[in-house]
Amino acid sequence: MADPVIETRKDYPHYLEIPTRWMDVDRYRHVNNVVYYSYFDTVINEYLINEGGLDPDSGDVYCVCAESQCRYLYELSFPEHIDAGLRTGRLGRSSVRYEIGLFRQGNDQPAACGHFVHVFMSRESHRPTPIPDGIRQALEKLHK
Repeated sequence: MADPVIETRKDYPHYLEIPTRWMDVDRYRHVNNVVYYSYFDTVINEYLINEGGLDPDSGDVYCVCAESQCRYLYELSFPEHIDAGLRTGRLGRSSVRYEIGLFRQGNDQPAACGHFVHVFMSRESHRPTPIPDGIRQALEKLHK
């Protein structure tokens, strides 16, 4: 089986700088695998709140993770700052697949890459609901 194509820094239209923290590092002195998902969640929600107007506390919609995946390529450690790149791969009626790349600053190859699927839910009914227009417009800016 051939290795999948690895994206580079230029393939992501939005970035968020995230510092690693001492508590992110495990006993092997590298960022623990589960923390990468926290970085994914951080860049996604930063974008939804700041660019899409998502109100996670009292808005009409909230998001749930339906699927996530991460491919680990290089170790991250503490202390360093990483650049979390974000784009949308699939934009559906009530769901979106985000694609994320985690980059060491100054490096064009990702330390990790993966995806994260959100389903937008009605706060009232707790059922899937169409992505609100403002959020959809923000997500379309990230579409590859």
